[in-house]
Amino acid sequence: MMVWIDQDLCTGDGICSEICPDVFQERDDGLWVVKEEASHFGTSIVFDGGSGDGHGPDMGNGVARIPDGLIDDAVEAAEECPGECIMIEPYAQETIDARGV
Repeated sequence: MMVWIDQDLCTGDGICSEICPDVFQERDDGLWVVKEEASHFGTSIVFDGGSGDGHGPDMGNGVARIPDGLIDDAVEAAEECPGECIMIEPYAQETIDARGV
């Protein structure tokens, strides 16, 4: 599975990170983004729209892979999100390849 956050809908509540901290991280502006942790994928990438190593695009282009063992937690985070901004989709290799990281 894959996940991304529509920051236009994000309320900044942060319940996503409380439920699944290995997938969600707060951005400097108080909104939340997705990430891939090195402990699961070998390298860490935060999909915050930043530049340089360790950063990737945000919004719909900032799609993170969800570790198999955390899919239930990520789904719970999406269900509990007051902004309904967490988008979980089936894994698609072409989407992962198009991220540019």
